[in-house]
Amino acid sequence: MTEQLRDLSDDRALLGRTSTAERVSDILRSRIAEGYFPPGTRLSEDSIGGALGVSRNTLRESFRLLTHERLLVHELNRGVFVRVLTVEDVEDIYRTRRLVECAVVRGLGEPPYGLDGLAGAVDEGRRAAREGDWKGVGTANIHFHRELVALAASERTDELMRSVFAELRLAFHVVDEPQRLHEPYIARNVAILEALQVGDRVKAEGLLAGYLDDSLKRVVEVYRRRVGEDG
Repeated sequence: MTEQLRDLSDDRALLGRTSTAERVSDILRSRIAEGYFPPGTRLSEDSIGGALGVSRNTLRESFRLLTHERLLVHELNRGVFVRVLTVEDVEDIYRTRRLVECAVVRGLGEPPYGLDGLAGAVDEGRRAAREGDWKGVGTANIHFHRELVALAASERTDELMRSVFAELRLAFHVVDEPQRLHEPYIARNVAILEALQVGDRVKAEGLLAGYLDDSLKRVVEVYRRRVGEDG
């Protein structure tokens, strides 16, 4: 926890002079998505408030916002914890992803598309794989899908999926088999990118749908076993 708090202190500069509960929520959401606070972690008001230099009231409001997004849970007389998802939660996350991500690709219109963000996420994943950083590959994979959603140029869609992707990362932490989980999707990300580069959004949507279906099966298979073991 000490290392996480030290890194969190670096985020204080992001708050600037307009510190708000929403901005604190943005920082904590990103840190949860990046794995700094794994599922089941108790979040200390004093430690996190001190690291970010914000008041207790501001931090409590940010906790409330993230609880509403299903990233945190408040347990009476125990405190606030990063949520541990159920199998049903994981299935619902993928259902949402399929609805939104496939619709984004389907609605792209005529090429060319602005694919620099997608290409950058592919390069990020390849680089992390070469270094044997499989959790980094997972982060790059989430970045790929975030950039894919961003092709819709919709702030509302971006906001919706931001919390969905953060929840997804909670599932990845429980699975905790990063190479087995993420390695097959490096090539599949490339295939989706290449289909979009030639303007074939029908092929890209088909690749994406199959990708999400396969990923759901893989995650749920391991997640169900791990949650059962922990229980």
